[in-house]
Amino acid sequence: MKLPELIGSSARFQSVLDDVRVVASAECAVLVQGETGTGKEVIARAIHESGPRQKGPFVGLNCAAIPGALLESELFGHERGAFTGAVAQTTGRFQAANGGTLFLDEIGDLPLELQPKLLRVLQEQQYERLGSTRTIQANVRVIAATNQDLWRMVEEKSFRADLYYRLSVFPLSLPPLRERREDVPPLVNYFVRRFSRQMNKSIEHIPDEVIEVLKSYHWPGNIRELQNFIERSVLVTPGPVLSPRIAELKVLMHAATSAPTQTQTLSDAERSHIVGVLKETNWVIGGRNGAAARLGLPRTTLISRMQKLGISNNPGGLHLASLEGATLVPHRNESQLLAS
Repeated sequence: MKLPELIGSSARFQSVLDDVRVVASAECAVLVQGETGTGKEVIARAIHESGPRQKGPFVGLNCAAIPGALLESELFGHERGAFTGAVAQTTGRFQAANGGTLFLDEIGDLPLELQPKLLRVLQEQQYERLGSTRTIQANVRVIAATNQDLWRMVEEKSFRADLYYRLSVFPLSLPPLRERREDVPPLVNYFVRRFSRQMNKSIEHIPDEVIEVLKSYHWPGNIRELQNFIERSVLVTPGPVLSPRIAELKVLMHAATSAPTQTQTLSDAERSHIVGVLKETNWVIGGRNGAAARLGLPRTTLISRMQKLGISNNPGGLHLASLEGATLVPHRNESQLLAS
């Protein structure tokens, strides 16, 4: 079976591809687990495009991006008048994915009240639109993904055990980029070619010293962070040799040389790097040029990680997670949080 273009020859990644080949031809549910930025949707698409449903649609839904009150309608559709503002009948993602694959990203954020309804579709292959009593048959393969520990959530009663077992008929775990460092050079080459074409540039050489820095860095944002770094580097490169910004390369070099030792943990190195990127962006978290974008992380994930790592330096007692558009602004010798 030939898989779509997936970059990496490391033993860890090849093991993932072996699992993809095994499960692609089946119809069972798949649960893809891995850190943010490890390529969970790419793997889900590879399963879809290598299986019997490849001619059908691939429909994605990020369960964390839609308010819980609207998520049921997004999944199953609704009838006209089903709720205030429902002026017409709509189809949901299950109907849109009929004959193909439905990819449910961030499944750990699915509200508890919706979990029995998803379980029913997986068990019985049928559902009703919101506001309707007519049963619709579902001809859909479900692939779910999460960066959360679903089993821990089951133990904490925030995720149903029966739904967990239905989703994880075939669990598939993606390694972080720091555990497949030998895949960094081919990924760098791939992204340089891709963005050079998009920007109509001719970059013919990547310096060895740049590759070595990128290989030694631990990439908390994984492949997405690497992709963002290469896109910026291609953008600022004036000639045929890839030329990342010196200041940004120094941040990576510092983080790489601050790699975990006997007296330093991976969290220490990650904290050092995040602080370095925050300083480089003038403590701006969100936005196109903010720290979250540079790290290849969703803004909310970066805020959560900062909170976990103690990156707040916040004498005012404000909570990072409570700030929707948080911007960290250095003030004298300290940093205070302001809402942008």
